[in-house]
Amino acid sequence: MIDDVLVIGAGIVGAACARTFAAAGLQVTVVERGAAAGGTSAAGEGNLLLSDKQPGAELVLAQYSATLWPDTVADLTAELPGTFPSVEFEQKGGLVVATTEPGAQPLLDFAARQSDSGVDARPISTAEALVLEPDLNPAITAAVHYPEDSQVQPTIAAEALLASARVRGVRVITNTRVTGPILSASGDLVGVQTSKGDLHAGHVVIAAGPWSGEVAAALGVNLPVKPRRGMVLVTTRMPHRVFHKVYDADYVGATLSSDAALQTSSVVESTASGTVLIGSSRQQVGFDNRFDVHVLAEIAAKALRLFPFLAGMSVMRAYGGFRPFMPDHMPLIGADPRLPGLWHATGHEGAGIGLALGTADIITALMTGDQPPIDPTPYSPARDSLAPFLDSDDAARLSDASAATADDTADQAAVSGGAA
Repeated sequence: MIDDVLVIGAGIVGAACARTFAAAGLQVTVVERGAAAGGTSAAGEGNLLLSDKQPGAELVLAQYSATLWPDTVADLTAELPGTFPSVEFEQKGGLVVATTEPGAQPLLDFAARQSDSGVDARPISTAEALVLEPDLNPAITAAVHYPEDSQVQPTIAAEALLASARVRGVRVITNTRVTGPILSASGDLVGVQTSKGDLHAGHVVIAAGPWSGEVAAALGVNLPVKPRRGMVLVTTRMPHRVFHKVYDADYVGATLSSDAALQTSSVVESTASGTVLIGSSRQQVGFDNRFDVHVLAEIAAKALRLFPFLAGMSVMRAYGGFRPFMPDHMPLIGADPRLPGLWHATGHEGAGIGLALGTADIITALMTGDQPPIDPTPYSPARDSLAPFLDSDDAARLSDASAATADDTADQAAVSGGAA
């Protein structure tokens, strides 16, 4: 059997892509090295955020994706059996605060730039912040309310998108590793070798999160995606005392940093079940999944700066996961010009839950020849900002392929204009 599209990875990005491909009439198979939704998607907090995005292409993608979630959740509810668990979509908003005097003005300046880019960012007083969050530490020095921030339960959301894809005819193969490429006589990618046999397709999409670099290498392509580890504490259930996603402004700097060393910041939010999630950390340690008590202690200590009452609460568990880190801090969405037939939907780092739906729309439009909903250029695998992170030969291949694509596009436009 030859599919139209083979998606490698059954996390939330791969699931969203598979569902959207199928909705466009394509025949799709998803192959996953482990269990569906068992990687990065299972280790996230489910954030759908605008508040942590600086003005630019990632914010544009986040804003577009945010418009898709309400209708998608409604569609999933209608499509799936009533016994399927809720994705726990909450449009609860976010509250970002500064806890030091030096941090106050940078937070307000950042919010002003976001507001200029269309984000609903509302600077508020300490008194107003305490109305939103009565248990918040009143010693904060600045606060910004972001009504557009939302949350889902990430594992259930990924599983729901995958279940919806199955309803549309998508085949899902789990516990199967991709081991090599299948190439045509002309060198195009027309499928993959796996631990359970060959799979053939007209297009192959790598949506394997932090493992995307490994998959790309198996297919003969260099991809500078690295794992960036994060850890989260989870309290026992309690009556709701945290009503928004609340975090220290330091969190924004951590998301934008390329530092491989440990970085922690205060991020606190409740779940629908009554637990409180406490993060966050960022650290490049490869795929080392050992728990680090020092990291957990630092996360807990910083959380108390926001909500002192947490000192009396019990932690029932901690978990960690790996985010797909791109060195230029931009998702990778589109065709790889070095290997015809290969596509990428990866590199979202900690924003994959929020960006999954927009990513799926973009790559589907590019693959089917439709007009993408937003400009896809900043996310292209051929973008110039990736060149410093590739070897010279690979960078040259990308540059040449990108130039050839640009020439083809110009020629097509000229022909179209002449015909008109």
